[in-house]
Amino acid sequence: MNIRYGHTNIITKNWKDLCGFYEAVFNCIPVPPQRDQQGLWLEKATGVSNAHLQGMHLRLPGYDNSGPTLEIFQYEEMVDCEKPVPNKKGFGHIAFQTDEINKLLDLALEKGAKKVGELSEKYIDEVGLLTFIYISDPDGNIIELQNWS
Repeated sequence: MNIRYGHTNIITKNWKDLCGFYEAVFNCIPVPPQRDQQGLWLEKATGVSNAHLQGMHLRLPGYDNSGPTLEIFQYEEMVDCEKPVPNKKGFGHIAFQTDEINKLLDLALEKGAKKVGELSEKYIDEVGLLTFIYISDPDGNIIELQNWS
């Protein structure tokens, strides 16, 4: 059996704006076509009645054309949930590695991200120095920025 990671999905109220954030800050690349999907097949798979979604896949930085993507979609009908927090059970965050963490943090904040915590460092034996911070994208989804040296 051959298994490989495919994508991570983010649901948003405005897929074009959130795609713009990930393109501008993390150099994600759109992978056409733009999705506009609906029908019984989608309702069956998602369990969402009258499911209709739009959005785009974005290739993650550091990968070739067959690498994993962020799938950023918006449903026609949305359900509001509580704000994501780092210690909530379930999926917590996505992480981007960088050699210029302060520069990336400044760019993210300029493009609408917010700090969740503060920049922190910890030396981990046999691994190295980790510098990291949790931020949130404009929708409140948590992102870890990290540097290993």
